[in-house]
Amino acid sequence: MAAKKILLSDEDVPKRWYSILPDLPRPLPPFIDPETKAPGVGIVPKIYPKAIIAQEVSKDRWIDIPEEVREVYRLWRPTPLFRATRLEKALKTPAKIYYKYEGVSPPGSHKPNTAVAQAYYNMKEGIERLATETGAGQWGSALAFGCMMFGLRCTVYMVKVSYQQKPYRRVMMEAFGANVYASPSNQTESGRRILKEDPDNPGSLGIAISEAVEDALTHEDTNYGIGSVFNHVLLHQTVVGLEAKKQLETVDDYPDVIYGCIGGGSSFSGLFWPFYYDKVSGKAEKDTRFVAVEATACPSVTRGEYTYDHGDTARLTPLVPMHTLGHDFIPPPIHAGGLRYHGIAPTISLLVSEKKVETKAYNQVEVFDAAKLFIRTEGIVPAPEPAHAIKGAIDEALKCKETGEEKVILFLLCGHGHFDMQAYDDYLSGKLRPYEYPKEKVEEAMQRLRSLYPWLNEIKRYL
Repeated sequence: MAAKKILLSDEDVPKRWYSILPDLPRPLPPFIDPETKAPGVGIVPKIYPKAIIAQEVSKDRWIDIPEEVREVYRLWRPTPLFRATRLEKALKTPAKIYYKYEGVSPPGSHKPNTAVAQAYYNMKEGIERLATETGAGQWGSALAFGCMMFGLRCTVYMVKVSYQQKPYRRVMMEAFGANVYASPSNQTESGRRILKEDPDNPGSLGIAISEAVEDALTHEDTNYGIGSVFNHVLLHQTVVGLEAKKQLETVDDYPDVIYGCIGGGSSFSGLFWPFYYDKVSGKAEKDTRFVAVEATACPSVTRGEYTYDHGDTARLTPLVPMHTLGHDFIPPPIHAGGLRYHGIAPTISLLVSEKKVETKAYNQVEVFDAAKLFIRTEGIVPAPEPAHAIKGAIDEALKCKETGEEKVILFLLCGHGHFDMQAYDDYLSGKLRPYEYPKEKVEEAMQRLRSLYPWLNEIKRYL
């Protein structure tokens, strides 16, 4: 039984992005300036173009996609939607399993959906270079690609453990024209300070963000590009869900449940936001559930606290309302590098707190078990990050096998695993170990945060 591929034409590339902000169950809490203890965006206007800032706070539900951006999108969009018929057969489930596959983009993931847009808006405002961080390397590869498309230079600070684990991600970035540094690096004051205290520091996304933000702040021709968490990033990703809706319409199906992995939350949001709009506007055919899946090694939502915290280790950013493990979080070197961030998008944090989004966490061994089954049925090698969504979808399908329910399950395969062979080698040779981040470490981090800002409870009234 062959997998069923559902395609659209070039003309079906979405013309507008969807913003969830007008449809949230309550207003999104503001950023807080730690200097004034009041709502404020801090350094944001210094490192982002005006158009991006406008999108970040826009109350418009639909935002036009520039034709120059759509032209680049057409290099790989619309992306295919597959029905996983071989996986269904292997599981002996009555459920239908669909997955949207973003691994067909030039960088191999969903990330260029926002990277291309960010590069375009920066180019239009005269910026010559973008600085950014990357974990597994997918975001760095995407921004390098986006900058190449619009003639910008690109500097990437790559978390050191991923820099070492995934050398070909670095090579891809360099092939697109980027300069790549293992973070913490000697290129910035924040990096040098950390290396002085801990020369063997493995790095974290929080540290790499600090370096990239510092780079942007200290160079007039440079802005900062971010690959997840912020509203404008999640907005740009909605081309994924908008296409998936249209593709499912062609086969007269609609999802009962949607699964996606979360590191910062962009890929999952890009898939489920358009279906969430259907739900809140009364257009949905079903009472669809939305399930966000994360790593037990970095359980930002399932164990983190919903509070205000910095997005980076050096505390350059304003305080952001999100589930967090603490901005000084140093993650274990699991292979799902894109899920090693300490916080989650404010929109997802709010929706989780309002019980509009469910959450699950899995360890890397059970995740790779699911990935192996997917590979041997569907033939695609998934990146470790979306393998978490695969695990969730498989578990849901097995429940359907027990109950006899004929559910429609949709998940996002947000990138291929062609540069993650070391992870698969470690798994297949039995070297991977399950890991759960200890609760006591989360509490220690929250105590440090409260010590840093004794007035933290005062601003929680915004949450």
